[in-house]
Amino acid sequence: MALLKRLPAHVPALKRCTGSKRLFSAIAEPVENDESVTVTVNPYKLHRLEEGPSTEVETSKSELLGMFKTMYTMRRMELAADLLYKQKLARGFLHLADGQEAVPTGMEAALTFQDSIIQSYRDHCTFLGRGGTVKEVIAELLGKQTGAARGLGGSMHLYKREHNFFGGEGIVGTHVPLGAGLGFAHKYRNDGHVAFALYGDGAANQGQAAEAYNMAAIWELPVVFVIENNHYGMGTADRRAAKSAQYYTRGDYIPGVWVDGMDALSVKSATAFAKQYVLKHGPLMLEMDTYRYHGHSISDPGSTYRTRDEIQGIRRARDPIEHVRTLLQEHGFADAQELKRIEKEIKKEVSDQIEEAKQDAQPPIENLWLNIYKDGLGAKMRPMEMGRPKIQLPHGITSAK
Repeated sequence: MALLKRLPAHVPALKRCTGSKRLFSAIAEPVENDESVTVTVNPYKLHRLEEGPSTEVETSKSELLGMFKTMYTMRRMELAADLLYKQKLARGFLHLADGQEAVPTGMEAALTFQDSIIQSYRDHCTFLGRGGTVKEVIAELLGKQTGAARGLGGSMHLYKREHNFFGGEGIVGTHVPLGAGLGFAHKYRNDGHVAFALYGDGAANQGQAAEAYNMAAIWELPVVFVIENNHYGMGTADRRAAKSAQYYTRGDYIPGVWVDGMDALSVKSATAFAKQYVLKHGPLMLEMDTYRYHGHSISDPGSTYRTRDEIQGIRRARDPIEHVRTLLQEHGFADAQELKRIEKEIKKEVSDQIEEAKQDAQPPIENLWLNIYKDGLGAKMRPMEMGRPKIQLPHGITSAK
């Protein structure tokens, strides 16, 4: 395969898994007159590696169309979430990832749902890539029972256990050790799958990240530490917060790769390489060089610490959706009219799912007492018995089950 032709001889060839159905997928269903093509991506930068991912990436008409649809769906969903918040229909925290769509899209092109992913609070697009739906995301933002976390988690705590997506974590960097733990679980089970811990450049400076690197290296865990470097930790530029903003070189004992995180094909090749590498050798770092168009959160206009010219310059030169659009047109896989038709269909689909989410029910009041205490611990403590607390339930509620 052209995708892996530069892999070291000791790393086995990638086996494509077709087991899990994807709702929004970078691996598209076959299309009529499907064709393959090899695309050259930007060079990777390597740390403590002699060879890295292939810059000659094999793709196809169906995959490029799938990537275009996936990323455009993500973009429309994030823009819709912004509007819902401004309309005061969505509450709580909101961290949008428009501009960063190539990272989850490219990763999912090389993974299966048996691989584990844990993410920071900027998790909407990652959840969608894991087989989630727009409705599940929006319903969660609206606090509805049909949301990804049944309306209990909000934007930062999306979750899909059946596809090994372990969240959305709300505190900066605290999930990086959990990612190492997921890698430990895969190694303990010897199941041939890999864990990916995604976090930002700000979280890369957290102490618990260094602790996770150390433990993962000691035990040679199959975990990939993915730094989504969008160059601003809240409003602080990466070069002001870190002695070295070359995050892929952070590990003295963990190799690293710098990746063009605005190119889904570059991400795909890097992810395929990383998966096979860590199964054989233990942890690896991938620094995804990406960019967010919105501010850090919905309360941040995103224009006080960077110029509008900077944002527009990235949009013109590196936008991940426009890059795939160009590839589709250059290779004759789709013309401008067909892509406009696809965009129109996706806009309607996203709008329809949002309207459905608005009509869904709020969680019942009884849910306030769910998942707080666990029965049957068998120990006793004063002044209560471990298990069920001695509480007075509100009028009309007879059970906390």
